[in-house]
Amino acid sequence: MSSRTAMYTSSGQSKSELVEDHASLVKRIAYHLIARLPHSVDVEDLIQAGMIGLLDASHQFDSTQGASFETYAGIRIRGAMLDEIRRNDWAPRSVHRKAREISAKMQEIEQQKGRNASDSEIAAAMGLDISQYHQQLQDSTGHQLFSLDEFSDNDETLSHPLSSGPPAPDEEVEQDDFELAMAQAIDTLPDRERLLMSLYYNDELNLKEIGEVLGVSESRVSQIHSQTVIRLRSKLRDWVM
Repeated sequence: MSSRTAMYTSSGQSKSELVEDHASLVKRIAYHLIARLPHSVDVEDLIQAGMIGLLDASHQFDSTQGASFETYAGIRIRGAMLDEIRRNDWAPRSVHRKAREISAKMQEIEQQKGRNASDSEIAAAMGLDISQYHQQLQDSTGHQLFSLDEFSDNDETLSHPLSSGPPAPDEEVEQDDFELAMAQAIDTLPDRERLLMSLYYNDELNLKEIGEVLGVSESRVSQIHSQTVIRLRSKLRDWVM
Protein backbone atom coordinates (compact mmCIF):
# COMPACT_ATOMS: atom_id res chain seq x y z
CA MET A 1 0.00 0.00 0.00
CA SER A 2 1.45 3.39 -0.97
CA SER A 3 1.94 6.17 1.57
CA ARG A 4 -0.57 8.33 -0.29
CA THR A 5 -3.22 5.64 -0.23
CA ALA A 6 -2.50 5.12 3.46
CA MET A 7 -3.26 8.80 4.06
CA TYR A 8 -6.77 8.29 2.80
CA THR A 9 -7.38 5.07 4.68
CA SER A 10 -6.03 6.54 7.91
CA SER A 11 -8.57 9.36 7.59
CA GLY A 12 -11.32 6.79 7.16
CA GLN A 13 -12.13 7.78 3.58
CA SER A 14 -11.22 6.14 0.32
CA LYS A 15 -10.69 8.17 -2.84
CA SER A 16 -14.14 7.22 -4.08
CA GLU A 17 -15.66 8.38 -0.80
CA LEU A 18 -13.84 11.71 -1.07
CA VAL A 19 -15.32 12.20 -4.55
CA GLU A 20 -18.81 11.23 -3.44
CA ASP A 21 -18.72 13.49 -0.38
CA HIS A 22 -17.57 16.50 -2.40
CA ALA A 23 -19.76 16.12 -5.51
CA SER A 24 -21.97 18.96 -4.25
CA LEU A 25 -18.89 21.24 -4.27
CA VAL A 26 -18.64 20.74 -8.03
CA LYS A 27 -22.23 21.90 -8.56
CA ARG A 28 -21.79 24.86 -6.24
CA ILE A 29 -18.72 26.09 -8.12
CA ALA A 30 -20.36 25.45 -11.51
CA TYR A 31 -23.45 27.50 -10.69
CA HIS A 32 -21.30 30.27 -9.25
CA LEU A 33 -19.28 30.44 -12.49
CA ILE A 34 -22.24 30.09 -14.85
CA ALA A 35 -23.73 33.33 -13.54
CA ARG A 36 -20.66 35.11 -14.96
CA LEU A 37 -20.71 33.47 -18.39
CA PRO A 38 -22.74 33.86 -21.60
CA HIS A 39 -25.89 31.78 -22.07
CA SER A 40 -24.11 29.63 -24.66
CA VAL A 41 -22.12 27.96 -21.88
CA ASP A 42 -23.86 24.80 -20.61
CA VAL A 43 -23.67 24.31 -16.87
CA GLU A 44 -23.66 20.52 -17.39
CA ASP A 45 -20.42 20.86 -19.37
CA LEU A 46 -18.89 22.74 -16.43
CA ILE A 47 -20.09 20.10 -13.97
CA GLN A 48 -18.64 17.32 -16.11
CA ALA A 49 -15.28 19.11 -16.30
CA GLY A 50 -15.44 19.83 -12.58
CA MET A 51 -16.00 16.17 -11.74
CA ILE A 52 -12.85 15.32 -13.67
CA GLY A 53 -11.05 17.97 -11.62
CA LEU A 54 -12.45 16.44 -8.42
CA LEU A 55 -11.30 12.97 -9.45
CA ASP A 56 -7.85 14.34 -10.21
CA ALA A 57 -7.80 16.09 -6.83
CA SER A 58 -8.61 12.83 -5.04
CA HIS A 59 -5.54 11.23 -6.63
CA GLN A 60 -3.16 14.17 -6.18
CA PHE A 61 -4.09 15.44 -2.71
CA ASP A 62 -1.39 15.27 -0.06
CA SER A 63 -2.67 16.05 3.43
CA THR A 64 0.85 16.73 4.69
CA GLN A 65 0.89 19.99 2.71
CA GLY A 66 -1.48 21.63 5.19
CA ALA A 67 -4.50 22.46 3.03
CA SER A 68 -7.84 20.74 3.58
CA PHE A 69 -9.12 18.47 0.83
CA GLU A 70 -12.08 20.79 0.21
CA THR A 71 -9.79 23.77 -0.32
CA TYR A 72 -7.47 21.83 -2.61
CA ALA A 73 -10.33 20.22 -4.52
CA GLY A 74 -12.02 23.60 -4.99
CA ILE A 75 -8.90 24.91 -6.73
CA ARG A 76 -8.66 21.88 -9.01
CA ILE A 77 -12.41 21.85 -9.79
CA ARG A 78 -12.50 25.52 -10.71
CA GLY A 79 -9.31 25.17 -12.73
CA ALA A 80 -10.77 22.25 -14.71
CA MET A 81 -13.90 24.28 -15.47
CA LEU A 82 -11.90 27.28 -16.65
CA ASP A 83 -9.73 25.01 -18.78
CA GLU A 84 -12.92 23.67 -20.37
CA ILE A 85 -14.05 27.20 -21.20
CA ARG A 86 -10.62 28.10 -22.60
CA ARG A 87 -10.58 25.01 -24.81
CA ASN A 88 -14.00 25.76 -26.27
CA ASP A 89 -13.43 29.53 -26.50
CA TRP A 90 -17.13 30.33 -26.13
CA ALA A 91 -16.73 33.94 -27.24
CA PRO A 92 -16.83 34.48 -31.05
CA ARG A 93 -13.99 36.35 -32.76
CA SER A 94 -16.13 39.46 -33.13
CA VAL A 95 -16.39 39.69 -29.35
CA HIS A 96 -12.62 39.59 -28.93
CA ARG A 97 -12.23 42.19 -31.70
CA LYS A 98 -14.74 44.57 -30.12
CA ALA A 99 -13.06 44.25 -26.74
CA ARG A 100 -9.68 45.05 -28.29
CA GLU A 101 -11.13 48.08 -30.09
CA ILE A 102 -12.64 49.43 -26.87
CA SER A 103 -9.36 48.85 -25.03
CA ALA A 104 -7.34 50.66 -27.71
CA LYS A 105 -9.62 53.73 -27.69
CA MET A 106 -9.69 53.74 -23.90
CA GLN A 107 -5.90 53.65 -23.74
CA GLU A 108 -5.60 56.41 -26.35
CA ILE A 109 -7.96 58.74 -24.47
CA GLU A 110 -6.37 58.07 -21.09
CA GLN A 111 -2.89 58.77 -22.47
CA GLN A 112 -4.11 62.07 -23.90
CA LYS A 113 -6.09 63.23 -20.88
CA GLY A 114 -4.18 61.62 -18.02
CA ARG A 115 -7.34 60.23 -16.40
CA ASN A 116 -9.89 57.46 -16.85
CA ALA A 117 -11.90 57.69 -20.07
CA SER A 118 -15.67 58.14 -19.69
CA ASP A 119 -18.36 56.15 -21.50
CA SER A 120 -19.24 59.11 -23.72
CA GLU A 121 -15.61 59.76 -24.67
CA ILE A 122 -15.00 56.15 -25.63
CA ALA A 123 -18.24 55.99 -27.62
CA ALA A 124 -17.38 59.20 -29.51
CA ALA A 125 -13.87 57.94 -30.30
CA MET A 126 -15.40 54.78 -31.76
CA GLY A 127 -17.96 56.71 -33.78
CA LEU A 128 -20.86 55.27 -31.78
CA ASP A 129 -23.71 56.77 -29.83
CA ILE A 130 -23.84 55.86 -26.16
CA SER A 131 -26.50 53.16 -26.60
CA GLN A 132 -24.46 51.48 -29.35
CA TYR A 133 -21.38 51.56 -27.14
CA HIS A 134 -23.28 50.04 -24.23
CA GLN A 135 -24.53 47.30 -26.55
CA GLN A 136 -20.95 46.49 -27.52
CA LEU A 137 -20.10 46.21 -23.83
CA GLN A 138 -23.11 43.93 -23.34
CA ASP A 139 -21.99 41.74 -26.26
CA SER A 140 -18.54 41.32 -24.74
CA THR A 141 -19.79 40.68 -21.20
CA GLY A 142 -19.28 36.90 -21.18
CA HIS A 143 -15.79 37.20 -22.60
CA GLN A 144 -14.76 39.86 -20.14
CA LEU A 145 -16.19 38.08 -17.10
CA PHE A 146 -14.12 35.09 -18.00
CA SER A 147 -11.06 37.20 -18.79
CA LEU A 148 -10.90 38.57 -15.29
CA ASP A 149 -10.60 35.02 -13.98
CA GLU A 150 -7.38 34.83 -15.98
CA PHE A 151 -6.04 37.69 -13.87
CA SER A 152 -6.81 36.02 -10.56
CA ASP A 153 -6.03 32.38 -11.31
CA ASN A 154 -2.51 31.10 -10.91
CA ASP A 155 -2.20 28.52 -13.67
CA GLU A 156 0.73 26.87 -11.90
CA THR A 157 -1.46 26.26 -8.85
CA LEU A 158 -4.29 24.96 -11.03
CA SER A 159 -2.08 22.68 -13.06
CA HIS A 160 0.06 21.09 -10.37
CA PRO A 161 -0.61 19.47 -7.00
CA LEU A 162 0.33 21.26 -3.81
CA SER A 163 3.10 18.72 -3.37
CA SER A 164 4.90 19.82 -6.56
CA GLY A 165 7.26 22.10 -4.62
CA PRO A 166 7.57 25.85 -4.08
CA PRO A 167 7.86 28.25 -7.03
CA ALA A 168 11.28 29.43 -8.09
CA PRO A 169 12.41 32.78 -6.58
CA ASP A 170 12.07 34.61 -9.91
CA GLU A 171 8.52 33.27 -10.29
CA GLU A 172 7.64 34.51 -6.81
CA VAL A 173 9.05 37.97 -7.61
CA GLU A 174 7.12 38.13 -10.88
CA GLN A 175 3.88 37.07 -9.17
CA ASP A 176 4.41 39.64 -6.40
CA ASP A 177 5.09 42.36 -8.97
CA PHE A 178 1.96 41.44 -10.90
CA GLU A 179 -0.20 41.45 -7.77
CA LEU A 180 1.16 44.91 -6.90
CA ALA A 181 0.45 46.17 -10.43
CA MET A 182 -3.06 44.71 -10.24
CA ALA A 183 -3.75 46.38 -6.89
CA GLN A 184 -2.48 49.71 -8.19
CA ALA A 185 -4.62 49.42 -11.32
CA ILE A 186 -7.74 48.69 -9.26
CA ASP A 187 -6.97 51.70 -7.04
CA THR A 188 -7.02 53.97 -10.10
CA LEU A 189 -10.43 52.81 -11.32
CA PRO A 190 -13.38 55.22 -11.19
CA ASP A 191 -15.19 54.99 -7.85
CA ARG A 192 -18.20 53.09 -9.15
CA GLU A 193 -16.09 50.55 -11.01
CA ARG A 194 -13.87 50.02 -7.97
CA LEU A 195 -16.95 49.47 -5.80
CA LEU A 196 -18.40 47.03 -8.33
CA MET A 197 -15.20 44.98 -8.32
CA SER A 198 -15.22 44.82 -4.53
CA LEU A 199 -18.87 43.76 -4.39
CA TYR A 200 -18.44 41.17 -7.14
CA TYR A 201 -15.10 39.56 -6.27
CA ASN A 202 -14.69 40.21 -2.54
CA ASP A 203 -18.31 40.11 -1.32
CA GLU A 204 -19.39 37.71 -4.14
CA LEU A 205 -22.69 39.48 -4.76
CA ASN A 206 -24.49 38.56 -7.97
CA LEU A 207 -25.28 41.11 -10.68
CA LYS A 208 -28.83 41.70 -9.47
CA GLU A 209 -27.64 42.38 -5.93
CA ILE A 210 -24.95 44.74 -7.17
CA GLY A 211 -27.57 46.56 -9.26
CA GLU A 212 -29.60 47.16 -6.11
CA VAL A 213 -26.54 48.63 -4.38
CA LEU A 214 -25.63 50.86 -7.34
CA GLY A 215 -29.22 51.73 -8.22
CA VAL A 216 -29.00 50.43 -11.80
CA SER A 217 -30.38 47.47 -13.74
CA GLU A 218 -28.73 44.07 -13.85
CA SER A 219 -27.87 44.52 -17.54
CA ARG A 220 -26.22 47.86 -16.76
CA VAL A 221 -24.11 46.16 -14.09
CA SER A 222 -22.97 43.69 -16.76
CA GLN A 223 -21.97 46.57 -19.02
CA ILE A 224 -20.09 48.38 -16.26
CA HIS A 225 -18.32 45.18 -15.29
CA SER A 226 -17.29 44.51 -18.87
CA GLN A 227 -15.95 48.04 -19.23
CA THR A 228 -14.08 47.69 -15.93
CA VAL A 229 -12.31 44.52 -17.03
CA ILE A 230 -11.40 46.07 -20.38
CA ARG A 231 -10.04 49.08 -18.50
CA LEU A 232 -7.96 46.82 -16.24
CA ARG A 233 -6.60 44.90 -19.23
CA SER A 234 -5.63 48.24 -20.76
CA LYS A 235 -3.87 49.35 -17.59
CA LEU A 236 -2.13 45.98 -17.28
CA ARG A 237 -1.33 45.62 -20.97
CA ASP A 238 2.37 45.02 -20.24
CA TRP A 239 1.34 41.95 -18.23
CA VAL A 240 -1.63 40.47 -20.11
CA MET A 241 -1.65 41.72 -23.68
